[in-house]
Amino acid sequence: MTILVAVTDDSPGAAALEVALAEGAVRGVGVVALNLRPTPLEVPDGATVIDRVLGVEDGDAVLERLEADADLDLLVIGVRRRSPVGKAFLGDVAQRLLLEAEVPVLAVKDGP
Repeated sequence: MTILVAVTDDSPGAAALEVALAEGAVRGVGVVALNLRPTPLEVPDGATVIDRVLGVEDGDAVLERLEADADLDLLVIGVRRRSPVGKAFLGDVAQRLLLEAEVPVLAVKDGP
């Protein structure tokens, strides 16, 4: 069993990485961090970092990784609060992943 975490360049992405690493430690499984940030991602020993292919949308990159690795059993994503107008006019990658991922998805909110 392996956990995939989608790490974005914001506080929900950092929260998702923190929770995924904690889940990996509790479950005794590996963590694969898909770096969706424009900068390098550093993770503790025991986790693997894979960089997104340039030009591929975040949601597509995550779904492609899920399809490519049969050992992935859990997806961890960060979510943020958006207004109803923001949801209507802008696509929501988190919602797409929740609906399309064929593995359980753990959605992590940042903050208290």
